[in-house]
Amino acid sequence: MLYLNYFTILMIAHLQGKLLEKTPTDIVIDCGGVGYHVNISLHTYSLLPDNEVIKIYTYLQIKEDAHTLFGFVEKSEREIFKMLLSVSGIGASIARTMLSSLDPKQIIQALAVGDLGTIQSIKGIGTKTAQRAILDLKDKVLKLYDIDEVSLSQNNTNKDEALSALEVLGFNKKLAEKSVDKIVKETPNATVESIIKQALKNL
Repeated sequence: MLYLNYFTILMIAHLQGKLLEKTPTDIVIDCGGVGYHVNISLHTYSLLPDNEVIKIYTYLQIKEDAHTLFGFVEKSEREIFKMLLSVSGIGASIARTMLSSLDPKQIIQALAVGDLGTIQSIKGIGTKTAQRAILDLKDKVLKLYDIDEVSLSQNNTNKDEALSALEVLGFNKKLAEKSVDKIVKETPNATVESIIKQALKNL
């Protein structure tokens, strides 16, 4: 019976049931009278419906001392999570932090263009781990998500040029980065000039 339960747990692909508890880091779902504690990212938290009954795609992390469930509203986010786990140095906790710090699309774009700064800006990610993530996943994301690498590279260049200009003008680097990142996220095709102008209004 022990082995049967063990392998039954391994096959959990999703949970559908009544949402009993919800916080920005975890939820509890009642499925047939059993309450499942599921860890989530801020991205999934922002997408949780107001419905009483919800469906969550899951990933089970198995360690000697614990079995931990991670849940995702979008199946695509779960796939990115699993992809990140394939990188040496990135565990489930850091992968969840990445998906809480950045939108999944931002992570994919950063990996696709080799944006080391964006990946490294995430808490828990050092230079070597960021470099390894880009090296291991760049080709995968370009293939899986059919990304226009040339277009993304141009957007990344515009961002870098705008940041350099703002630093020359005397603005704090971290504040400038925060402002520019927001602008680029909201207006992906913004020119260097428009990024700078908008940033000057916000700084």
